[in-house]
Amino acid sequence: MSDQTPIIDIAKKVIEIEANAIKNLIPLVDKDFSETVEYIYNSKGRVVITGIGKSAVIATKIVATLNSTGTPSIFMHAADAIHGDLGTIQSNDVVICISKSGNTPEIKVLVPLIKNGGNKLIAITANKNSFLGQQANFTLNSFVEKEACPNNLAPTTSTTAQLVIGDALAVCLLEMKGFSSKDFAKYHPGGALGKKLYLRVSDISSNNNKPLITPETSVKQAIVEISEKMLGVTAVIEDEKILGVVTDGDIRRMLNAHDNISELKAKDIMSSNPKRIEANAMAVDALEMMEANEITQLLVEENGKYAGIIHLHDLIKEGII
Repeated sequence: MSDQTPIIDIAKKVIEIEANAIKNLIPLVDKDFSETVEYIYNSKGRVVITGIGKSAVIATKIVATLNSTGTPSIFMHAADAIHGDLGTIQSNDVVICISKSGNTPEIKVLVPLIKNGGNKLIAITANKNSFLGQQANFTLNSFVEKEACPNNLAPTTSTTAQLVIGDALAVCLLEMKGFSSKDFAKYHPGGALGKKLYLRVSDISSNNNKPLITPETSVKQAIVEISEKMLGVTAVIEDEKILGVVTDGDIRRMLNAHDNISELKAKDIMSSNPKRIEANAMAVDALEMMEANEITQLLVEENGKYAGIIHLHDLIKEGII
């Protein structure tokens, strides 16, 4: 294997350059930034974000972040805008234009068209004195000393700075809107993030078998119930209330302690006061309880009555873990 040190050193240098560039953005956050946030917050329209080249790629990510945090947004490519897509912009929309130089030909053509439509124009640019910076109603300064590219050409540090400005906008708007975890779940119903925020214990346990025996059930029948229901456990129930639990571990301990099990009943080997969780609790709370107690299943209760089992494998299957 070749010496990995030069590669590692280069990677560390890139990260250091970009980290310092992001830190240097802090003093550049000014009145224009706060007025931009307030204007977008009070706007009745969408946020239309445009750019060209790598800035267009950054624009699409900022659009995704704003949409997912409650600020309706849409992407419009700057080149396409001057060739028919300008109709994307509606009368109440706010337009954010991203350009490092602020002087690209497409931007110079697009900016007057946006202003002629009467829409507020926000610039994210590294050059406040550029055409874009001077024409915009608000200018957000994304200045960087240099790109991480050794030739100072490939957009690296500058696009990272643009992305950070977009994140700062999104989070400020999120805070002003009082955007909560419930709101987040509404916009992220799929995947692990959404499931952690909306999936309840009952959503999972209702799909499982519901193993149960009584205190007087024979040990042999308890073993059959555990085997048939395939959850490694059975609840011990009386009058629909949980008295205890018999697990695979209880069975193993019993076999080690007794040569003759024919007379044993569930009440003789069950564990009393087992861990349980309410059916309407969040599934992620069930995971936390399992981890805290180093167990793989919980009994589920609803209105004080036995309602089923939730297993660690269920949480893995749902992507909670």
